[in-house]
Amino acid sequence: MKLWGGRFTKETDQLVQNFNESLSFDQKFYRQDIRGSIAHVKMLAKQGILSEKDRDDIIEGLEGIRRDLDEGTLAISADSGYEDIHSFVEGTLTERIGEAGKRLHTGRSRNDQVALDMKLYTRDEIDEIDSLVKKLLEELLVIMEANTETFMPGFTHLQKAQPITLAHHMGAYFEMFSRDRSRLADIRKRMNYCPLGSGALAGTTYPLDRAYTAELLDFAGPTLNSMDSVSDRDYLIELLSALSVISMHLSRFCEEIIIWNTNEYRFVEIDDSYSTGSSIMPQKKNPDIAELIRGKSGRVYGALMSMLTTMKGIPLAYNKDMQEDKELTFDAIDTVKGCLALFTGMISSMTFRKDVMEASAKRGFTNATDAADYLVNHGVPFRDAHGIVGQLVLLCIEKGIALDDLSLEEYKEISPVFKEDIYEAISMKACVEKRMTIGAPGPEAMKQVIAVYKKQLQ
Repeated sequence: MKLWGGRFTKETDQLVQNFNESLSFDQKFYRQDIRGSIAHVKMLAKQGILSEKDRDDIIEGLEGIRRDLDEGTLAISADSGYEDIHSFVEGTLTERIGEAGKRLHTGRSRNDQVALDMKLYTRDEIDEIDSLVKKLLEELLVIMEANTETFMPGFTHLQKAQPITLAHHMGAYFEMFSRDRSRLADIRKRMNYCPLGSGALAGTTYPLDRAYTAELLDFAGPTLNSMDSVSDRDYLIELLSALSVISMHLSRFCEEIIIWNTNEYRFVEIDDSYSTGSSIMPQKKNPDIAELIRGKSGRVYGALMSMLTTMKGIPLAYNKDMQEDKELTFDAIDTVKGCLALFTGMISSMTFRKDVMEASAKRGFTNATDAADYLVNHGVPFRDAHGIVGQLVLLCIEKGIALDDLSLEEYKEISPVFKEDIYEAISMKACVEKRMTIGAPGPEAMKQVIAVYKKQLQ
């Protein structure tokens, strides 16, 4: 069934029909399409454009279609002859309730209808994605609370730099994913205006109450320009951008887990349920889930670039090119949701090798800056202190030991300023605990930050 056949005298070529149809993918938002239609007929009846009987018959018919689709007793087939989900719902409704079904489309176009459906679907998905990001944040918080005194090396340039805690490292990702939630909330707020009633591009002569329709569908209000309403896909570009940033954060995190999982690092043990083996090498335990999540970031980036490219040359108002928005967005949403769920499961079951982390921090001379600070606190200019500790590090490298392992005599040979208390000053515990400003890894500072994060999640 086509909604536009009257002007045509020839059947659409089958290849054209196949190329043009969207039912194979836009059936994904049948619930949103039906919800929008129910709100539309309620408004039409309120305005006296539709009789109360027609309203009730249409609503009952639409609710029956939704129920049958939910339960699987009604199937949507791409070869049914329907172009899209809108014609499928309207055609099925008319088959079930007769003439009243043909009045459903009064005062609207498929242009404002699809704009509404996509907004309703996107809004629902933003809420689901936000929930998944929140679950990830909750898991990060569990790890943080348990590891405020788990010492490990912090890195710059992938070189060991200064000692931090595992809680502090996880906190960096907590900040990233918190910003992701903020971006999602901003997009949801900005997009939350109802396009229904915009018609094809110039509104309609029917006395629609667009504010009432918007209220029924939980929008902040109606959109204020009908041409923009049917051709706006900014919110999808924004969402794909936000999903790309989420994917980037997941990918960075996965990269670190992959490194930490190597035999050379051994900071973590990924649970068997999130690992795979090799078909030829029996000793292998591969971080495949982390690698796949890292790889899928490119897929999400691709959706963003495709959408930007599709939209860049489209004149006002609606053009068929915009049909390309759906598959791209659906795939990116499904990909990110899957990655978030898997990643959260992976880190919640992962074992952290605390002893290895602390030993690595010591072997990497992460306390060298603190040794220099010790000299500065005893009157040595920082530039001289920097050179002295550099000589100590060279000595340690020659001997294959850590700064903690040098004898006091060896310290004094390079600088007589060193005293017995140097060992306490450069212990991992002291190095971390001295960093007490908000945002630093000191346990007391971390506890304050964790309290803020807890409140944020509540």
